[in-house]
Amino acid sequence: MFLLYEYDIFWVFIIISSLIPILAFFISGVLAPISKGPEKLSSYESGIEPMGDAWLQFRIRYYIFALVFVIFDVETVFLYPWAMSFDVLGVSVFIEALIFVLILIVGLVYAWRKGALEWS
Repeated sequence: MFLLYEYDIFWVFIIISSLIPILAFFISGVLAPISKGPEKLSSYESGIEPMGDAWLQFRIRYYIFALVFVIFDVETVFLYPWAMSFDVLGVSVFIEALIFVLILIVGLVYAWRKGALEWS
Protein backbone atom coordinates (compact mmCIF):
# COMPACT_ATOMS: atom_id res chain seq x y z
CA MET A 1 0.00 0.00 0.00
CA PHE A 2 1.22 3.48 -0.85
CA LEU A 3 1.75 5.37 2.39
CA LEU A 4 1.96 9.12 2.11
CA TYR A 5 3.52 9.72 5.50
CA GLU A 6 6.72 8.01 4.36
CA TYR A 7 7.36 11.01 2.12
CA ASP A 8 7.19 13.68 4.84
CA ILE A 9 10.89 14.49 4.57
CA PHE A 10 10.53 14.82 0.79
CA TRP A 11 7.73 17.37 1.11
CA VAL A 12 9.65 19.30 3.76
CA PHE A 13 12.65 19.41 1.40
CA ILE A 14 10.49 20.61 -1.52
CA ILE A 15 8.86 23.33 0.58
CA ILE A 16 12.14 24.59 2.04
CA SER A 17 13.95 24.50 -1.29
CA SER A 18 11.09 26.47 -2.85
CA LEU A 19 10.87 29.05 -0.09
CA ILE A 20 14.57 29.92 0.07
CA PRO A 21 14.83 31.45 -3.44
CA ILE A 22 11.42 33.10 -3.13
CA LEU A 23 12.43 34.72 0.15
CA ALA A 24 15.83 35.73 -1.26
CA PHE A 25 14.22 37.52 -4.22
CA PHE A 26 11.62 39.16 -1.98
CA ILE A 27 14.16 40.39 0.58
CA SER A 28 16.54 41.70 -2.10
CA GLY A 29 13.63 43.50 -3.77
CA VAL A 30 12.65 45.17 -0.50
CA LEU A 31 16.15 46.09 0.68
CA ALA A 32 17.76 47.04 -2.63
CA PRO A 33 18.10 50.76 -3.29
CA ILE A 34 16.11 52.02 -6.24
CA SER A 35 18.07 54.58 -8.21
CA LYS A 36 17.48 54.88 -11.92
CA GLY A 37 19.50 57.55 -13.59
CA PRO A 38 21.68 58.05 -16.61
CA GLU A 39 24.67 56.45 -14.90
CA LYS A 40 22.67 53.37 -14.00
CA LEU A 41 21.32 52.94 -17.52
CA SER A 42 24.63 53.46 -19.34
CA SER A 43 26.82 50.56 -20.44
CA TYR A 44 29.94 49.91 -18.41
CA GLU A 45 33.31 49.40 -20.06
CA SER A 46 35.90 49.06 -17.30
CA GLY A 47 35.33 52.55 -16.00
CA ILE A 48 35.99 54.15 -19.39
CA GLU A 49 33.35 56.27 -21.05
CA PRO A 50 31.55 54.02 -23.54
CA MET A 51 32.27 54.55 -27.20
CA GLY A 52 29.62 53.75 -29.78
CA ASP A 53 26.43 51.82 -29.38
CA ALA A 54 26.01 49.14 -26.73
CA TRP A 55 24.14 46.88 -29.14
CA LEU A 56 26.56 44.83 -31.20
CA GLN A 57 25.67 41.97 -33.45
CA PHE A 58 27.64 38.81 -32.85
CA ARG A 59 27.96 36.12 -35.43
CA ILE A 60 25.58 33.23 -34.87
CA ARG A 61 28.50 30.84 -35.26
CA TYR A 62 29.67 31.59 -31.70
CA TYR A 63 26.29 30.62 -30.26
CA ILE A 64 26.11 27.47 -32.37
CA PHE A 65 29.62 26.49 -31.23
CA ALA A 66 28.63 26.99 -27.60
CA LEU A 67 25.41 25.01 -28.01
CA VAL A 68 27.21 22.12 -29.69
CA PHE A 69 29.76 22.10 -26.87
CA VAL A 70 27.06 22.10 -24.18
CA ILE A 71 25.07 19.36 -25.88
CA PHE A 72 28.06 17.02 -26.25
CA ASP A 73 29.37 17.88 -22.79
CA VAL A 74 26.05 17.07 -21.13
CA GLU A 75 25.57 13.92 -23.17
CA THR A 76 28.94 12.55 -22.16
CA VAL A 77 27.94 12.94 -18.52
CA PHE A 78 25.32 10.26 -19.15
CA LEU A 79 28.11 7.81 -19.97
CA TYR A 80 29.69 8.07 -16.51
CA PRO A 81 27.09 6.02 -14.57
CA TRP A 82 27.16 3.42 -17.30
CA ALA A 83 30.95 3.18 -17.11
CA MET A 84 30.87 2.84 -13.32
CA SER A 85 28.45 -0.10 -13.40
CA PHE A 86 29.68 -1.74 -16.59
CA ASP A 87 30.63 -5.02 -14.90
CA VAL A 88 27.17 -5.45 -13.33
CA LEU A 89 25.16 -4.62 -16.44
CA GLY A 90 24.60 -7.09 -19.24
CA VAL A 91 25.43 -7.13 -22.91
CA SER A 92 22.15 -5.42 -23.83
CA VAL A 93 23.16 -2.30 -21.90
CA PHE A 94 26.51 -2.34 -23.67
CA ILE A 95 24.73 -2.39 -27.02
CA GLU A 96 22.46 0.46 -25.90
CA ALA A 97 25.47 2.53 -24.85
CA LEU A 98 27.17 1.73 -28.15
CA ILE A 99 24.09 2.98 -30.02
CA PHE A 100 24.11 6.10 -27.84
CA VAL A 101 27.76 6.79 -28.67
CA LEU A 102 27.09 6.17 -32.37
CA ILE A 103 24.27 8.73 -32.30
CA LEU A 104 26.67 11.20 -30.70
CA ILE A 105 29.25 10.50 -33.40
CA VAL A 106 26.65 11.02 -36.14
CA GLY A 107 25.69 14.34 -34.52
CA LEU A 108 29.33 15.36 -34.31
CA VAL A 109 29.94 14.52 -37.97
CA TYR A 110 26.80 16.46 -38.93
CA ALA A 111 27.92 19.51 -36.93
CA TRP A 112 31.40 19.22 -38.45
CA ARG A 113 30.06 19.08 -42.02
CA LYS A 114 27.75 22.03 -41.42
CA GLY A 115 30.75 24.06 -40.20
CA ALA A 116 29.45 24.51 -36.66
CA LEU A 117 32.87 23.63 -35.25
CA GLU A 118 34.69 26.37 -37.15
CA TRP A 119 35.48 29.22 -34.79
CA SER A 120 36.46 31.97 -37.21
